[in-house]
Amino acid sequence: MNVLVVKANNRPAAEAVSSKMYETFMESVKGAENLNVNVYDVYAEDTPYFGQELFDAFGKVQSGEELTDIEQRLLAAKQKAMDALTAADVVVFAFPLWNLTIPAKLQTFIDYVYAAGFAFKFDAEGNMIQLMTDKKAILLNARGGVYSTPEAASSEMAVNYMRAVFGGVFGMEIIDEVIIEGHNAMPDKAASIIEEGLQKVAAAGKKLVAQTV
Repeated sequence: MNVLVVKANNRPAAEAVSSKMYETFMESVKGAENLNVNVYDVYAEDTPYFGQELFDAFGKVQSGEELTDIEQRLLAAKQKAMDALTAADVVVFAFPLWNLTIPAKLQTFIDYVYAAGFAFKFDAEGNMIQLMTDKKAILLNARGGVYSTPEAASSEMAVNYMRAVFGGVFGMEIIDEVIIEGHNAMPDKAASIIEEGLQKVAAAGKKLVAQTV
């Protein structure tokens, strides 16, 4: 089973809970003979932001014109992200909630792979067809506040967004979801909240080791 782990926080695990979730997951699958685990670190990869330069590059490729350095980097980065996703049976995302949404570097990874004809397509009637229904996803998220209450749930645009993209548009089956929340809002309970969440992360990893896709 090919597992792609998308790491989306470059803060050290001692300071960032989602980084600790990543480390805990990696430790839980370490040495598993039935898993081929690859990591895509959105902060370590060369990922120029998605913009007009990419569309310029598409046009130049079609016309045979010479690409600029940034255009070459964008095409290479986009292809690498798409290749990584294509090769994966299971994609694990470890990411924080920052300012009610996901980190910009994770958004850039999504921009690279959110492509018609690759992740989804439209039929003759304009209906969207999911193209990644053979893949599965695991979401590992940390958020310092509490967003699981009815009053706050609608303002949370990290996990909700990831579900909408990878589950809704791409069609992946989300087989596990671990959210650690409230550790900043309730500092007196932070240690127990984090520890309980990390145990769930480890359990998700062990469950993956025990199954086949």
